[in-house]
Amino acid sequence: MRQITGNKLLVRALKEEGVDTIFGYPGACTIDISDELYKQNDIRVILPRHEQALVHEADAYARTTGKVGVCLVTSGPGATNLVTGLATANYDSVPLVCFTGQVARHLIGNDAFQEVDIVGITRSITKYGVTVRDRKDLGRIIKEAFYIARTGRPGPVLIDLPKDVMGELGSAEYPDSVNIRGYKPNTSVHMGQLKRALKMLKKAKRPLFLAGGGVNIARANAVFTEVVEKTNVPVVTTIMGRGAVPTNHPLFIGNLGMHGQYAANMAVSECDLLFSIGTRFNDRITGKLHAFAPKAEIVHIDIDTASISRNIHVDVPIVADALEAVTKMNEYVEPCETEEWLAQIRAWKEEHPLTMRSRGNMSPMDIIEEMNRQFDDAIITTDVGQHQMFVTQYAEITPKKQLVTSGGLGTMGYGFPAAIGAKLGNPDKTVIAISGDGGMQMNIQEFATAVLEELPLILCVFNNEYLGMVRQWQKLFYGKRYGMTNMRAGALYRRTNGEEMPEYTPDFVKLAESYGAKGIRVTKKEEIAAAFEEAKKNTKVPTLIEFIIDPEEMVYPMIKPGGTLEEMIMDC
Repeated sequence: MRQITGNKLLVRALKEEGVDTIFGYPGACTIDISDELYKQNDIRVILPRHEQALVHEADAYARTTGKVGVCLVTSGPGATNLVTGLATANYDSVPLVCFTGQVARHLIGNDAFQEVDIVGITRSITKYGVTVRDRKDLGRIIKEAFYIARTGRPGPVLIDLPKDVMGELGSAEYPDSVNIRGYKPNTSVHMGQLKRALKMLKKAKRPLFLAGGGVNIARANAVFTEVVEKTNVPVVTTIMGRGAVPTNHPLFIGNLGMHGQYAANMAVSECDLLFSIGTRFNDRITGKLHAFAPKAEIVHIDIDTASISRNIHVDVPIVADALEAVTKMNEYVEPCETEEWLAQIRAWKEEHPLTMRSRGNMSPMDIIEEMNRQFDDAIITTDVGQHQMFVTQYAEITPKKQLVTSGGLGTMGYGFPAAIGAKLGNPDKTVIAISGDGGMQMNIQEFATAVLEELPLILCVFNNEYLGMVRQWQKLFYGKRYGMTNMRAGALYRRTNGEEMPEYTPDFVKLAESYGAKGIRVTKKEEIAAAFEEAKKNTKVPTLIEFIIDPEEMVYPMIKPGGTLEEMIMDC
């Protein structure tokens, strides 16, 4: 039987798995894999400028295409630079397969150059991780990795590849099936439990759907919208669930939670049945656990058994894939009597509509509303902070628009590389990244990747000269002591006791231009539309638009730390 090296088998396996793009950064322990990739033309190899950016790019590629994202990095620091991205993907259930180089087997455990126990380091933030110790296991392990990453609750898988194993000759065969004892993801719906839940839905006077990220991950949006329309039951979403139904749908109330809409949070507090699909009930949506949905019976559909009744006790647990469950629901649901309930929700919306106080200057709402007007078919990626919350409040997400954001881990530096991954996976889509001035600088080196790959991204930087979300907490709860959040503070600031500061650094426009990208600075609301129009004209390079924002702009509503959904700060 013909024998080939482990390096050749890896490339063959990637092709068998349908991989068309790999995000990689080379090193001594993976140079032979890089050489094998160089010899073929079926898999596109993207060379980012930092491994953390690389894994975020693979992450957004996976989220926006439905494929498994694939990474390749070397041992030691190359592997450890994946950690934040692996945790990001793990929290948000993103299918990744990440290959890390490793020193030869006889050096493992000897503190060799660029050796770390990356499987041990990442055990709590990956769905599965393993070091390949025997060449004969390589094909099976790769096959299992892709299967584990994409099935059940999706997630990141890490495969550690010792250099000597990969250089060893072995079978050229790649398995065509998987059989993992102890890992049998649920693929069906318990119809007894589902019908019980639907009877409760029919009887409820104030029913409410809560849609989490699981609806979007399962691509169940269209059928879920049908269920909502058949039942006439209103919907709230988590941030990750935004877009489960179109945000302009009359039955969509808004996001719930820390920065959720008043009507959405009140609906959760007053409903008598909360029918939740694909959410973990984390602290950002629940507030005080004992006060969450106090009047409601709770139905919880989730693909992950461990997520059910972990944070919130539920009355009807259903372990199932969201698409499978919602499709079954669509066969059995009936209209519900919700007119009085919907009237109450409309009254809450009128009492406290989602808007921003007009200060006369350009506001984040002005920018996002113009973006809504000009782009009806787009992928929007964000960093984490105030700008992210503004986007989740005001950006319209419809069947032709997708929001990609770091929900569970809250990773600054995610937005720009995510835009790169999304555009590489969806070349015909407009891709817009929205970042703060802090988060943008965390992976700003990816301008080189975007320029060299000729990606016409639109990069919006909301520059308020502060780390805005932390500053907001400092203003509201820490006596306006703005420690470690002023992005212009430094030696001059300390030397003059805060009376003098240098100009903001960097000059984002000049920095973009230094990479060969385009840069535009916007200081007035009248300039917003023209800036977006100008960005559309650049079809080969990214365009950065720096929006100068008042640092006093705040995200409201807001629930104070440790508060309940009814204890909302509306403005101040």
